Amino acid sequence: MAATEQQGQINIELTEEIAEGEYANLAMIAHSHSEFVIDFIRLMPGIPKAKVKSRVVITPEHAKRFLAALEENILKYEQSFGVIKQTPEAPSFPLNFGGTIGEA
Repeated sequence: MAATEQQGQINIELTEEIAEGEYANLAMIAHSHSEFVIDFIRLMPGIPKAKVKSRVVITPEHAKRFLAALEENILKYEQSFGVIKQTPEAPSFPLNFGGTIGEA
């Protein structure tokens, strides 16, 4: 994967494998003073073992920018397609990877 910067533009290469994406229906977030670790997990009904499909490590500054970008995109999505309904579903067993954790 290559990214080059020329006159304020970034050329981002997206490989075919990465472009296919990974399905995840759970995110676990841990952080230290210098980084946020976001694990994207696939949790299947009736199976007590969940698999981390992707891990992204970012700085606190980038985490804050990511939050703002996600909020902006959710707002645009809801303006186009209506309010996203939330269900109170959550895993009914403890998920603990160590450290301070949040769920999404």
